[in-house]
Amino acid sequence: MHFIKIHKSYRIVVAVCDSDLIGKKFEEGKRQLDLRENFYKGEETDTKNLMKLLHHYSIEDATFNIVGENSVKAAIDSRIISKTSIDKINNTPFILILL
Repeated sequence: MHFIKIHKSYRIVVAVCDSDLIGKKFEEGKRQLDLRENFYKGEETDTKNLMKLLHHYSIEDATFNIVGENSVKAAIDSRIISKTSIDKINNTPFILILL
C-alpha cells in the first residue's frame, strides 16, 4: 500500500511513499529524507489506483516526491520516470520530479 497526498499551491505537488515508511527519517552524509505525516500521509491506496493517479497528475504538470521501493516501482510502471532517475539514501529509493 501507498500514501498519496496532493498539495495545491502555485503548482500541484504530489507526495507519495510506501505506507510502512511514513514517519521515518533517513540520513546519509548531508542528505536527508524526512517522511513526515503532514506532508506524505494522505489517502492510502493500492498500486493500481496509484498508477492511475500518477499518470493523471503527470498530465496536470505536477511535481512529484516519491519514496520507497513499491512507490518508485509504481512510478516506473506508470511511465512517469525511468530507472535512471532514481536516487537512494540508506538504500531507500526516492525520486524528485519537476516537470
